[in-house]
Amino acid sequence: MMKPMNESMLIDFYEFTMANGYFESSYKDHIVYFDLYFRKIPNQGGYAIMAGLESVVEYVKNLRFTDEDIAYLESRGIFSDEFLNFLSDFKFSGDLYAVEEGTVIFANEPIITVRGNVVEAQLLETFLLLAVNHQSLIATKASRIKHAAGKRTVIEMGARRAHGVSSANLGARAAYIGGADKTSNTLSDRLYNIPAAGTMAHSWVQMFENEEEAFRQYAELYPASSVFLIDTYDTLRSGVPNAIKVIKEVLIPKGVDFYAVRIDSGDLAYLARETRRMLDEAGLEKCKIVASNQLDEYLIRALIDQGAPIDVFGVGERLITSKSDPVLGGVYKLTAIEKNGTITPKIKLSDNPEKITTPHFKKLYRIYDKKTGHAHADLITVHDETIDESEPLTIFDPTHTWKTQTFTDYHVKELLVPIFKAGKLVYDLPDIETIRKRSLHELSTMWPEVKRFDYPHKYYVDLSEKLWTVKQDLIKKHRQHTP
Repeated sequence: MMKPMNESMLIDFYEFTMANGYFESSYKDHIVYFDLYFRKIPNQGGYAIMAGLESVVEYVKNLRFTDEDIAYLESRGIFSDEFLNFLSDFKFSGDLYAVEEGTVIFANEPIITVRGNVVEAQLLETFLLLAVNHQSLIATKASRIKHAAGKRTVIEMGARRAHGVSSANLGARAAYIGGADKTSNTLSDRLYNIPAAGTMAHSWVQMFENEEEAFRQYAELYPASSVFLIDTYDTLRSGVPNAIKVIKEVLIPKGVDFYAVRIDSGDLAYLARETRRMLDEAGLEKCKIVASNQLDEYLIRALIDQGAPIDVFGVGERLITSKSDPVLGGVYKLTAIEKNGTITPKIKLSDNPEKITTPHFKKLYRIYDKKTGHAHADLITVHDETIDESEPLTIFDPTHTWKTQTFTDYHVKELLVPIFKAGKLVYDLPDIETIRKRSLHELSTMWPEVKRFDYPHKYYVDLSEKLWTVKQDLIKKHRQHTP
């Protein structure tokens, strides 16, 4: 039998060994700063969508270790009594800043910053990464799919192919944030107020003597939400004619003006065109066509380009697993140490340039054009820097420093907002509709070139001159001391 689970223990074991080591080495009270960020946008895309913050907040609020947890750690025989006593009374006492859910985010910029004693900051690593990595990945995939679908409805239908229970539920939530309109997952509706939708499977059609009877029974039971699955036997010879007959004989006499058919196999473009022709010839121009079957943004775009008259897309496994690129790859890195009120920036070097970290306690600004409302670039600064919008703002590429751009008619928005201060939650968690609206609005501020699937425009994430200098000085300092 599975033992009771305390999510607080969802911590990589090395975090416990390091935390205990800080006690043994008299480092336990050191104040540190960690940044969570990701290095590469999934699917070689132009943007990502922030999600997972609500899960982070709930985890941090409830982070406690039970007597059973302490007994387990004690049984390993490597942890000090002082450390175990600390865990017995543990409560997060630090600060946490984050980009709000639904915000468009980019590689190599801090999306969560943690300030606290080194032990508590270290113990947050695994859960923060798993929450943000997974949910931001699915929200991003959903955003791409919705972008491909345009004004057409997208239903997330992937629960049965998800990688576990939480992936199904939180994946549906993330997909809704990213732009999906509904979900097939009833529990996600209960948990997060995401509209659940669904009608019948092929087994319903198979249960009856014939297809017409199956459709007729369903229409009698659920006249206001009848979507007939027409590909159980023969889509065009059987499914469409039987759906037309039942709509005319059952639904229209009841005054129902919403009805649809769903195609779940075959050549979706051809079948949708033929189905549309047959429906229109029967006078059922109002009848919607739903398509499903291993859809993603690329296939949806291809179907639309081929003129497929599809009104609703049901997207399953390729959304809930982000099948085309299933890893966001977020990391959690130490960026500074604070002692007696003085912050000392820290850097991690690497033979791989993309793995060199950006040091210091930082702010993240988004620069918008006042006339168009479009976002031009993001600027990472040291925490004590401010931007005077009345003055021109010049930014430069951190690698190719000769490439500069100056803004005059602009405004900026600070993206990292306080979530916890001194262990107290100071952020009001918004409802799911507010987050979804933020996501759709934020995406509307991005230039179309950034949202392009193939070879998107590179959105610039630059460093302030002060931060760039700090980073370069640290690189030179460490290189000089390396044999």
